Amino acid sequence: MAEENQPLADPDGSTQVTASVARRIEPGREHDFVGWTDAGIALARTFPGFLGGGWLRNSRIDDEYYIVYRFADEASMDDWVSSPVRKAWLSRGEGVAVEYATHRLSGIEGWFEPQQHLTNAVRVQGAPPPRWKQAITIWLGFFPLSLAINLLVIGHLDGVPVVLKTLIATLINTPLMVYLVLPWITARLHRWLS
Repeated sequence: MAEENQPLADPDGSTQVTASVARRIEPGREHDFVGWTDAGIALARTFPGFLGGGWLRNSRIDDEYYIVYRFADEASMDDWVSSPVRKAWLSRGEGVAVEYATHRLSGIEGWFEPQQHLTNAVRVQGAPPPRWKQAITIWLGFFPLSLAINLLVIGHLDGVPVVLKTLIATLINTPLMVYLVLPWITARLHRWLS
């Protein structure tokens, strides 16, 4: 299954997840594929957190299609992806289409995925922000967090070697940036980053 998650955050900081599943259709099975895909999206619609979905056809390759769907967060997406309902639906599609690539990203890590690794369906949904916007966004979180860590923690470690101080600072900064600061900032800068 080819999945690509796009970083779209709600005002509360939770991140929506969009998946694009790339498939090659067996010759003469396009009608079957559309019916099977519509049934899968109808099933996904019954899961909490489902926000919408559909399918796209590649404009350059006749037998290449994408199923695109969005959930409110990673947990909702995971519930759908691991569900027995989805597994049964996938088994009914055997012989109709073949998956050919897999990507699953979330949050801002999608910004750093090289475009040549993404499916055309993902590019339709929107390209990553320019690198300069990424840099500004990361700096807006990193500077105040680093300043706080230096004042509150590192400033009290007199006599500790600089390598150990740096290790302590990065062990504190990294998870705070990834799980708290960047999701909060990207939610507030979502329109500017789009």
